[in-house]
Formats: sequence, structure tokens, C-alpha cells
Amino acid sequence: MQELRFNPITGEWVIVSTATQRRPVRPSNVECPICPGGMEFPDVESYDIVVFENRYPSLLRNPPEVESNGIFKKKRAFGVCEVIVYTKDHNSSLSRMPLGQIEKLIRVWKDRTRDLYSLDFVKYVFIFENRGKEVGASLSHPHGQIYAFPFVPKRIEAKVEAMRKWYEENESCPVCDVLKNEDGERTVYENDSFIALVPFYARFPYEVHIYPKRHISTILELSEDEESDLARSIKTVVMKYDKLFDQEFPYMMMLFQSPLKEDVDHFFHFHIEFNPPKRDKDKIKWMASVETGTWTFINPVAPEEAARRLREVKV
Repeated sequence: MQELRFNPITGEWVIVSTATQRRPVRPSNVECPICPGGMEFPDVESYDIVVFENRYPSLLRNPPEVESNGIFKKKRAFGVCEVIVYTKDHNSSLSRMPLGQIEKLIRVWKDRTRDLYSLDFVKYVFIFENRGKEVGASLSHPHGQIYAFPFVPKRIEAKVEAMRKWYEENESCPVCDVLKNEDGERTVYENDSFIALVPFYARFPYEVHIYPKRHISTILELSEDEESDLARSIKTVVMKYDKLFDQEFPYMMMLFQSPLKEDVDHFFHFHIEFNPPKRDKDKIKWMASVETGTWTFINPVAPEEAARRLREVKV
């Protein structure tokens, strides 16, 4: 079953997808389906970066028909779910890859964003990586995913509306204003084009955002130099994560760009969020009732202290 169901209490669409129940859960290196010669690539001895449609998708290019029943409103689950395999090396990661490989990955992200937005049923393209069993990653081989949604998801909608309101009241982009007022206390890493920081408003203890210094609204606007600087920023953040507690650090990495089919580019600022669940070496910051039920997060570590710890990690 693949379908969208509308929640009239919150105004959000929920994806019901029984296909995801069949996906493999953290198989061994020998059984990895996305290694060369694995289930996805049985006749391939090597590859560089690979993109393919998810074998267990939540959204489909040609989903089955559905019927609504009164207030129980349904829609067909149009969309695309893709997997991006970063490298053939099962034991690599964004912290260990050569910068050139991450630069190529960024160009793949741009290419897939452009292609997916050309589909008439796509309203939002969301690029992300789930790393570690703590955030539910089913494979340990370095990979990310892309969901091309047939609607603008609720949190993206909230970001757009908050940035719009700020722009209307201040005649400026809120992210640009944040960067103008940061004094370095929460900065983790910085180069010519990007700044990585633990935001003043961090929800997770070691949450890091990467913001472009130039106002751009989508990844498509990155110049070649900015691609290189973004690759270095991503690699540095993940290296610092891994060295913070001397372990492979779990995280959710999410790219937030403007909905291309809406006129929001003048106030929506492209950014990347890392949401790691760790609050200490052996402690998890669980999303329990308050966070999940109300969207109100309780952060047990001051952002300034988290930034200091990450900044002091030598990479």
C-alpha cells in the first residue's frame, strides 16, 4: 500500500507505505546490497557515485489509485525516492572521503535537484542522510537519499512562512541577519563561502548548521568555488563529530532549499542542518513526548558550550 492521508487536525499529509517494512536492516559487509557485486549491482565490480530509485519506496512515479471517504481524505502517493551511494568503499564516510569525492557528490545533488523539479507532480526536493543505527539507518555503507514530494512538507512550510514574515517585517533575510550578528562564540568552522555553527536556537545538543555567506536559495546556485568550500565544510563538521567522542557519530543531515515552484528566493536562505541524537558519549537525546508531540525541544547542552567543544576538536 502506498497512499497519502490528510490529517485535518494539523493540516499535514501522512505517507502510508507498507513497502518500507521489507527493507534490509543493517546487513553485514559481506551481505551489503549496495557494495559492488551486491544485490543492487550484481554484475558491477566497481563504481564511483551511483543514484538509483529505492527498491522500497514511500512514493511512486505511478502510484495506485485511491478513494477518499468523507473527511478521510486520500491522495495518490506521487513522488520519487532515490538512493545516492557516495562511494564503492563500504568502510568510508563523509569524514574519510577525499574532498574531490564530496565535491562530485554535491554536483550529483545539484543534478538530481534539477531533474526532479522538472517533474510536474514534484513540489519539494529533500536531500538527506541518516547515519547510524541511533537514527534508524538500515545500511552502514555511506549513502544518502532524496525524496521528491508531491507537496511541501509541514516543517518546510513552517520555515518558508517564518522567513517570509521576517522579510516582511525587516526587509531582510533572517539567515543573513543571523550571520551578521554572530560573534564567533558559536562558530565551529568557517571558510570563504560558508560558516558552520551551533545555532543560538539549537534543538539538539550538538546540532550544527552550515550556512552559505552569500544569499542563495537552492543548491543549484552554488558556484564551483562554493562547491569546494561546501565540501570542505561538510567534511570538517563530520570529522569533528567523529573525533568528539572517538566514535562514528550518528546524525541526520538535511539540506533545506526553497520550493522552486514558489516565489520565495528573495527571503529563503539555503542551509544544511546536522541533527545528531547524542548528548554525551554514551547518552542519547531522545525525542520523547514534548519534542514529538509539541515540536518544543528541550536542549540539555548550551549551544555555546557545544560549539566550544566542537571548535576545539583538532582535525
